[in-house]
Amino acid sequence: MNVLLLAAVSADGRIAKSADHLADWTSKEDKRFFVSKTKEVGALIMGRKTYDTIGRPLPNRLNMIMTREADASKNVQGELEYTSKSPRELIDELKERGYDSVVIGGGTSIYSLFLKEGLVTDLYLTVESLLFGSGIPLVDGVPQLILDLQSAEKIGEQSVLLHYKMTQ
Repeated sequence: MNVLLLAAVSADGRIAKSADHLADWTSKEDKRFFVSKTKEVGALIMGRKTYDTIGRPLPNRLNMIMTREADASKNVQGELEYTSKSPRELIDELKERGYDSVVIGGGTSIYSLFLKEGLVTDLYLTVESLLFGSGIPLVDGVPQLILDLQSAEKIGEQSVLLHYKMTQ
Protein backbone atom coordinates (compact mmCIF):
# COMPACT_ATOMS: atom_id res chain seq x y z
CA MET A 1 0.00 0.00 0.00
CA ASN A 2 1.32 3.41 -0.98
CA VAL A 3 0.84 5.88 1.87
CA LEU A 4 1.44 9.41 0.65
CA LEU A 5 1.89 12.19 3.20
CA LEU A 6 0.98 15.55 1.60
CA ALA A 7 1.67 18.83 3.35
CA ALA A 8 2.29 22.48 2.64
CA VAL A 9 4.84 24.08 4.93
CA SER A 10 6.19 27.55 5.46
CA ALA A 11 9.92 27.99 4.87
CA ASP A 12 10.36 27.51 8.63
CA GLY A 13 8.53 24.15 8.59
CA ARG A 14 5.12 25.16 9.96
CA ILE A 15 1.81 23.84 8.61
CA ALA A 16 -0.22 26.65 10.23
CA LYS A 17 0.06 29.62 12.59
CA SER A 18 -2.49 28.07 14.99
CA ALA A 19 -4.89 25.11 15.24
CA ASP A 20 -7.73 27.06 13.62
CA HIS A 21 -5.61 28.69 10.88
CA LEU A 22 -7.12 28.06 7.44
CA ALA A 23 -4.89 26.90 4.59
CA ASP A 24 -5.58 30.14 2.71
CA TRP A 25 -1.85 30.96 2.82
CA THR A 26 -0.88 28.16 0.44
CA SER A 27 -0.42 28.81 -3.26
CA LYS A 28 -3.02 27.97 -5.88
CA GLU A 29 -0.45 25.57 -7.35
CA ASP A 30 -0.25 23.67 -4.05
CA LYS A 31 -4.04 23.51 -3.83
CA ARG A 32 -4.17 22.23 -7.43
CA PHE A 33 -1.58 19.53 -6.63
CA PHE A 34 -3.47 18.47 -3.47
CA VAL A 35 -6.80 18.18 -5.28
CA SER A 36 -5.27 16.31 -8.21
CA LYS A 37 -3.29 13.83 -6.09
CA THR A 38 -6.14 13.09 -3.65
CA LYS A 39 -8.64 12.55 -6.47
CA GLU A 40 -6.14 10.31 -8.30
CA VAL A 41 -5.61 8.19 -5.15
CA GLY A 42 -9.29 8.20 -4.13
CA ALA A 43 -8.89 8.07 -0.34
CA LEU A 44 -7.77 10.71 2.14
CA ILE A 45 -7.11 10.38 5.87
CA MET A 46 -7.06 13.44 8.12
CA GLY A 47 -7.57 14.33 11.74
CA ARG A 48 -10.74 15.84 13.12
CA LYS A 49 -9.16 19.28 13.69
CA THR A 50 -7.97 19.43 10.09
CA TYR A 51 -11.39 18.34 8.89
CA ASP A 52 -13.06 20.99 11.05
CA THR A 53 -10.94 23.73 9.41
CA ILE A 54 -12.14 22.51 5.99
CA GLY A 55 -15.71 22.12 7.24
CA ARG A 56 -16.98 19.66 4.63
CA PRO A 57 -15.99 16.43 2.89
CA LEU A 58 -13.79 16.95 -0.13
CA PRO A 59 -15.76 15.69 -3.15
CA ASN A 60 -14.91 12.72 -5.37
CA ARG A 61 -12.79 10.87 -2.81
CA LEU A 62 -13.29 9.00 0.45
CA ASN A 63 -12.61 11.30 3.43
CA MET A 64 -11.62 9.30 6.53
CA ILE A 65 -11.54 11.36 9.72
CA MET A 66 -9.44 9.98 12.56
CA THR A 67 -10.84 10.89 15.97
CA ARG A 68 -10.89 9.38 19.44
CA GLU A 69 -14.69 9.55 19.50
CA ALA A 70 -15.86 8.27 16.12
CA ASP A 71 -19.56 8.83 15.51
CA ALA A 72 -20.78 6.50 12.74
CA SER A 73 -24.06 8.43 12.53
CA LYS A 74 -22.13 11.21 10.75
CA ASN A 75 -20.80 8.84 8.07
CA VAL A 76 -21.84 9.33 4.43
CA GLN A 77 -21.35 6.13 2.40
CA GLY A 78 -18.35 6.39 0.06
CA GLU A 79 -17.71 10.01 0.97
CA LEU A 80 -17.14 10.56 4.70
CA GLU A 81 -16.23 8.16 7.51
CA TYR A 82 -15.22 8.82 11.09
CA THR A 83 -12.90 6.26 12.65
CA SER A 84 -11.03 5.61 15.88
CA LYS A 85 -8.95 2.79 14.39
CA SER A 86 -5.18 2.78 14.64
CA PRO A 87 -3.16 3.83 11.58
CA ARG A 88 -2.22 0.20 10.83
CA GLU A 89 -5.84 -1.02 11.18
CA LEU A 90 -7.01 1.77 8.90
CA ILE A 91 -4.42 0.97 6.21
CA ASP A 92 -5.32 -2.74 6.41
CA GLU A 93 -9.03 -1.92 6.07
CA LEU A 94 -8.44 0.30 3.04
CA LYS A 95 -6.37 -2.48 1.40
CA GLU A 96 -9.24 -4.92 1.99
CA ARG A 97 -11.61 -2.41 0.38
CA GLY A 98 -9.50 -2.36 -2.78
CA TYR A 99 -7.44 0.80 -2.35
CA ASP A 100 -3.77 0.54 -3.30
CA SER A 101 -2.89 4.09 -2.17
CA VAL A 102 -4.05 6.62 0.39
CA VAL A 103 -3.16 10.24 1.15
CA ILE A 104 -2.46 11.41 4.69
CA GLY A 105 -3.64 15.02 4.73
CA GLY A 106 -3.00 16.41 8.20
CA GLY A 107 -2.42 17.57 10.77
CA THR A 108 0.64 17.20 12.99
CA SER A 109 -0.76 14.39 15.17
CA ILE A 110 -1.92 12.32 12.20
CA TYR A 111 1.30 12.86 10.25
CA SER A 112 3.31 11.86 13.32
CA LEU A 113 1.23 8.74 14.03
CA PHE A 114 1.68 7.35 10.52
CA LEU A 115 5.41 8.20 10.45
CA LYS A 116 6.03 6.61 13.87
CA GLU A 117 4.30 3.42 12.67
CA GLY A 118 6.56 3.33 9.60
CA LEU A 119 3.56 3.35 7.26
CA VAL A 120 4.43 6.37 5.08
CA THR A 121 6.01 5.46 1.72
CA ASP A 122 6.16 8.91 0.11
CA LEU A 123 6.38 12.46 1.46
CA TYR A 124 5.25 15.39 -0.71
CA LEU A 125 6.04 18.81 0.73
CA THR A 126 5.13 22.09 -0.88
CA VAL A 127 7.43 24.72 0.62
CA GLU A 128 5.81 28.13 0.48
CA SER A 129 7.88 31.32 0.54
CA LEU A 130 6.94 32.77 3.91
CA LEU A 131 8.05 32.48 7.53
CA PHE A 132 5.51 32.16 10.33
CA GLY A 133 8.09 32.53 13.11
CA SER A 134 6.02 30.21 15.30
CA GLY A 135 3.08 27.91 14.85
CA ILE A 136 2.13 24.28 14.28
CA PRO A 137 5.04 22.03 13.25
CA LEU A 138 4.82 19.45 10.48
CA VAL A 139 5.55 16.61 12.93
CA ASP A 140 6.12 16.15 16.64
CA GLY A 141 7.94 13.40 18.53
CA VAL A 142 8.98 11.53 15.40
CA PRO A 143 12.37 9.78 15.49
CA GLN A 144 14.98 10.78 12.94
CA LEU A 145 14.01 9.43 9.53
CA ILE A 146 16.15 9.30 6.41
CA LEU A 147 14.48 10.53 3.24
CA ASP A 148 15.47 9.89 -0.37
CA LEU A 149 14.82 12.96 -2.53
CA GLN A 150 13.03 11.92 -5.72
CA SER A 151 12.34 15.34 -7.20
CA ALA A 152 12.32 19.08 -6.52
CA GLU A 153 10.08 21.12 -8.77
CA LYS A 154 9.33 24.82 -8.79
CA ILE A 155 5.57 25.20 -9.01
CA GLY A 156 4.26 28.69 -9.54
CA GLU A 157 6.34 31.76 -8.85
CA GLN A 158 7.21 31.18 -5.20
CA SER A 159 6.60 27.52 -4.30
CA VAL A 160 8.67 24.35 -4.47
CA LEU A 161 7.25 20.81 -4.46
CA LEU A 162 9.57 18.22 -2.93
CA HIS A 163 8.94 14.49 -3.32
CA TYR A 164 10.76 12.09 -1.00
CA LYS A 165 10.65 8.32 -0.64
CA MET A 166 10.99 6.93 2.87
CA THR A 167 14.11 4.74 3.15
CA GLN A 168 12.93 2.63 6.13
